[in-house]
Amino acid sequence: MESLLERLERNFREKSRRHASLNKNTKLYQRLHNLLKDGIINNEIPAGSTLPASRVLADRLAISRSTVVKAYELLRLEGYTESKAGSGNQVKLLQEPRSLPEKVEIDVQAYPEISRMGQSFQKNVGLINSTDDKSLAFRPGLPPLDIFPVTQWKNLSNLYWRHIKSSALSYSPSSGIDQLKSNIASYLNLSRRIKCEPHQIIIVSGSLQSLYLLGSTLLNPGDGVVMEEPTFPNVHSIFKGLGADIHAVPIDDGGIQVKAMPEGSEAATIKLVHSTPSCHYPIGTPMSLDRKQDLVAWARRNKAIIIENDYEHEVHNYREYRSSIYSLDTDQRTVYLGTFNRLLHPSIRIGYMVLPEYLLPPVEALLKHSHRFVPPSIQVVLNQFIEKHYLHNHIHSLMQVADERLALFTEQFESHFKGKLRQLANPVPSLHTLALLPNGVKDTEVVAHFAQHNIVTHAYSKCFVNKEKQNGLILGYSSVRKPIIRRKLSQMGALYAKL
Repeated sequence: MESLLERLERNFREKSRRHASLNKNTKLYQRLHNLLKDGIINNEIPAGSTLPASRVLADRLAISRSTVVKAYELLRLEGYTESKAGSGNQVKLLQEPRSLPEKVEIDVQAYPEISRMGQSFQKNVGLINSTDDKSLAFRPGLPPLDIFPVTQWKNLSNLYWRHIKSSALSYSPSSGIDQLKSNIASYLNLSRRIKCEPHQIIIVSGSLQSLYLLGSTLLNPGDGVVMEEPTFPNVHSIFKGLGADIHAVPIDDGGIQVKAMPEGSEAATIKLVHSTPSCHYPIGTPMSLDRKQDLVAWARRNKAIIIENDYEHEVHNYREYRSSIYSLDTDQRTVYLGTFNRLLHPSIRIGYMVLPEYLLPPVEALLKHSHRFVPPSIQVVLNQFIEKHYLHNHIHSLMQVADERLALFTEQFESHFKGKLRQLANPVPSLHTLALLPNGVKDTEVVAHFAQHNIVTHAYSKCFVNKEKQNGLILGYSSVRKPIIRRKLSQMGALYAKL
């Protein structure tokens, strides 16, 4: 990657050659000043950057140091940089709008056509819930970030880098490091009674990457995928982007209605069934044991693969053990998905999937052709985090904090909305809750209204595949501290009353 010093040298020489006739009447320090100023205004030298030391830049450009010093002084006088003791000349954040380059009209006919798959993903990107918002209240999918044991993680990370050998900085196995896979296999055996070999575990960046890998491995355009109705919008987006034919099957109190799923010739093209059996997303209904067994039998009859997306299994199964589909399936037709992003924090970017033997070779081949591997430094630290029982202790703290925050959230929600919104009781523990809107109120409009006031919610209607949709708000409470829960729900109640 080109450094700032290298970029400045290249730009200085290019502009000097390009404008040789004009440069005759411009002093050298002015030319350098103009180059740096343009770079700052156009964000080529971003705010917070430290300019090279005057002696270093002078040597690089083969000019006198006094020339560089004059150019730097002009930048400081004009308010583009500031000089800090021991930190050199730093670029300041400009208060006035930066000048934008002139818009260039692009002739799409002059470029290769975007592939059908590329067009498909672009078309369906609107299904995905945004993750760009900075506010935590009340974004679903977040654990209590404020109780994550940062010091423990930092100490383990420092220990890793303190003792790292140069040989460990080379390429890492695509499927993940052996120690972590062995510990996850033991962990799943204890927590979910899943008996698998470590080599069946693939370390990924999260559930969405798992789904993309599985879809890319198994699906041709037009192949069928069964999904629960309602379902994860992001999961729907991935399979739709891959060109799958989506079969949305409604759920009831026992989970997905297996009797309503296609059979025989109607199921001939169906290859995958995506399910959230521990806690249906977003309603929270757990799938009954009978229904899980029915689903396994259906997959066997119709030669399909079940994806068991256990997105918060540590939370859902914390107090009461429920059999996983994987543990009931003796035919190797189930892929089990887990993630640490919803348990620790999303920026960790690490999850895993347990694969049937026959899927291992193609999935590993696809890994080697794409992201290669999750950084081994994160894998080693996570492995140590598990071995030292930090993970176990963190889960205990997480559940205690989540329970307290849910109780307060429910109390405050009822107080501020007084029946205008109906919050559904969580059938099993989860890190989000669902509130239904009255008939005639569009949740997308309510979500947009709240977003203007720095309150993040997700629209329930986006979870439906078919045209018949319900309106509601999916609210993540667990990452929000108690005083903010009170303040934000009071603000939400006032905003909703004005709609």
